Amino acid sequence: MEGLIKEGGELIAEDPAPEELDAGLISAAQRVEHYEIAGYGCVSTYAKILGEDQAVLLLRQTLEEEKETDKKLTQLAGQINIEAASSEESDPGSKSGKAAKTKAARA
Repeated sequence: MEGLIKEGGELIAEDPAPEELDAGLISAAQRVEHYEIAGYGCVSTYAKILGEDQAVLLLRQTLEEEKETDKKLTQLAGQINIEAASSEESDPGSKSGKAAKTKAARA
């Protein structure tokens, strides 16, 4: 998780165009969501094995909330990535455009 947060900080430090920053931060947020989805999925399975029915209900509810957040971020990313691409096309030689390509390749 620390690494994911660090990547977001590095992106901000690169000072990309606003649209590129938004796209990068949404990507970072989705990676955090996926990490959380995996965690809640595993823990809810453990709770089920241990017969902790109340915990299973709460953990699965939280898991569904994380999945919904991921869906919303996916929708938002679709819009923002188009804006970021348009921004990059208007200034293809910019430092931020190159940095965004590098970050996008890591995502």
